Amino acid sequence: MNFLYIISGLVLLVVGGNWLLKSAVGLSYRLNISKIIVGLTVVSFATSLPELIVSVQAALDGHPDIAVGNVLGSNIGNIGLVLGVVLLINAIQIDKSFFSTDWPTKMIASTLLFVFLLMDGKLSRGEGFTFIVLLILFLLYLVKQNKKVIVDISEIKEEAMPYIKIFGFLAIGGFALWAGSELLVEGAVNLAKTIGVSERVIAVTVVSIGTSIPELASSVIASIKKENDISIGNIIGSNIFNILSVLGITAIIKPIQNIDPRILSQDIYWMLGFSLLLLPLVLLPKRGSLSFKEGILLLVGYCIFIYFTIK
Repeated sequence: MNFLYIISGLVLLVVGGNWLLKSAVGLSYRLNISKIIVGLTVVSFATSLPELIVSVQAALDGHPDIAVGNVLGSNIGNIGLVLGVVLLINAIQIDKSFFSTDWPTKMIASTLLFVFLLMDGKLSRGEGFTFIVLLILFLLYLVKQNKKVIVDISEIKEEAMPYIKIFGFLAIGGFALWAGSELLVEGAVNLAKTIGVSERVIAVTVVSIGTSIPELASSVIASIKKENDISIGNIIGSNIFNILSVLGITAIIKPIQNIDPRILSQDIYWMLGFSLLLLPLVLLPKRGSLSFKEGILLLVGYCIFIYFTIK
């Protein structure tokens, strides 16, 4: 039964990712806004819903390691696994917003999480509100900057998709992603528990990989369709949303306490390391570009992380 859940979940996640991508591209054409903004908001939030659902439920059920480890593992997986796989398919030219907005915001959110956890080993309701305030400021900044963006779409514009179809794809895709993640996580967690693996290991490996499948599915599909702006925007945006919205909302609903010390002494540093690694990869050897070699490096790094986690 667990294998059936996992297979069904994967199918729903891939299909849902495709529908969500259709909605995002259609919306960007309709509103005449840059695709990087759509990737950072609509797609990122929708694909972060599995992490939110899992983390909130885990906190309410008294499993803080799953609530936090899910987000840390997912953020590591988004860069090491998802971006790594995307780069094996296509090279990515980095938009200037990566340097001015995306990466700095990602580092601020990651560093703030590190400081909060380092201070007392927990996330309080007040710290959750801090995350939400920062998320709101980030979104307001994106909206303000978007007014100054000169949209440059070199390819021929597709026929405008009706709004009812756009939001239909968004709703169905979002639901499919949620349902698929639920099935995948339930099957994977039950399977892992039968072999006696700790909650922390389950969270940063099985659960986080399961909830990262939406990012992987939508980003790979975007990369195949040459929508690389959405690929990189979705990956970085999801990491920002995972910390600010997922942990922010979770901590507000139920403060997260009694976290496994290994999350504080190991996993948080892995997350910061992968976040920091993005900048030199983008700058060297060719500024503003990520290619096959960087993809291999990220995947190798992710495999090393998995090895030391389950060791």
